[in-house]
Amino acid sequence: MSNRTVPNDLSAFWMPFTANRQFKKAPRMFVAAKDMYYTTADGRQVLDGTAGLWCVNAGHCRPKIVEAIQNQAAELDYAPAFQMGHPKAFELANRIVDIAPEGLNHVLFTNSGSESVETALKVALAYQRVKGEGARTRLIGRERAYHGVNFGGISVGGIVTNRKMFGTLLTGVDHMPHTHNLAKNAFSKGLPQHGVELADELERIITLHDASTIAAVIVEPVAGSTGVLIPPPGYLQRLREITKKHGILLIFDEVITGYGRLGTPFGADYFGVTPDIMVTAKGLTNGVIPMGAVLVSSEIHDAFMTGPEHVIEFFHGYTYSGNPIASAAGLATLETYKDEGLLTRGAELAPYFEQALHSLKGERHVIDIRNIGLVGAIELESIPGAPTKRAFAAFVKAFEQGVLIRTTGDIIALSPPLIVEKQQIDTVVETLRGILKTLE
Repeated sequence: MSNRTVPNDLSAFWMPFTANRQFKKAPRMFVAAKDMYYTTADGRQVLDGTAGLWCVNAGHCRPKIVEAIQNQAAELDYAPAFQMGHPKAFELANRIVDIAPEGLNHVLFTNSGSESVETALKVALAYQRVKGEGARTRLIGRERAYHGVNFGGISVGGIVTNRKMFGTLLTGVDHMPHTHNLAKNAFSKGLPQHGVELADELERIITLHDASTIAAVIVEPVAGSTGVLIPPPGYLQRLREITKKHGILLIFDEVITGYGRLGTPFGADYFGVTPDIMVTAKGLTNGVIPMGAVLVSSEIHDAFMTGPEHVIEFFHGYTYSGNPIASAAGLATLETYKDEGLLTRGAELAPYFEQALHSLKGERHVIDIRNIGLVGAIELESIPGAPTKRAFAAFVKAFEQGVLIRTTGDIIALSPPLIVEKQQIDTVVETLRGILKTLE
């Protein structure tokens, strides 16, 4: 086996969501990680300001998770997911239900956030049909939403670049407006004050199509991948009221907000709103191995549990649903969260994180800063005619200076592992302060 840290040919791997040509001219390679830091191929330490891709909530290479994966691989590597089971999948489902909002009592396992979204949409459509309301086939998403990259997810999603190449997508989909309002809400600390009335746009869409045609509404409690778009007080509560009134299911996409990111186990807890279906992934296994989980209410689950007992109730699933090694990783991750209080630690650090982030107000090119829990965004003014270029330059400079950030458009997004210390928050912010002074 070669001990090279950088392959001699990078051409075969078509990298996801990456400027491939730019990357392959100057590769940014990680070869190891521990706790809050990555190690690069040239031996540098890089502070993880993004929890990988919003997923490494407990930090890197945590002993309990590593040991669980090793032991499980040696004991039971794979078990069929169809008509067969293994104990850890059932145990993990129970553990997820234990920390979930009351009423979300059943779990379907997937392999990613994208698959979790597809699963949730299919459950919603099938539920309406088994309930005798098969005319409810419409799905309502939101502008600037990210719900993964499968056809259902990009159909209900609202990111132009994710949609424009792929034809007509799913039919019967409509979109509510997003809540981002720079003119009224710039530099908000926590929840922005303006925009709750935008929830009533759902009523307009329902009037347009008629409630009898709409199966479900899907939103992220906080839209993460489009730059941390935070709802105003009462917005999600209003969506819950409207959907209940019209018999429409409410789906929360908590792939990012789940498992402690907002300082509560789930975004539903933070906002005090319980959806009918909740989509999770990422932090479920601390990013160590692909896995997602979709939580549904007993009302939805029980609607399928009719007919002869030997007949499959819901024709959906994946070869790796509830995979033994992924289940072991999930259990060890939840144990780590519990042992270290990580599902609520974000609430303790949130005021310090907020103050540190907002200290960047007034730096060059900064037009907005927003934060909630341990997630934040710094929005930069775009270079005329060259959108995304300024933030990407900041990303590259930050990596060179030993800090990993994430950019989306001209927005810098931060979501450090939940084990982050105050001095590490300071390092991220002060590194960015220096970089902002140098940007064109």
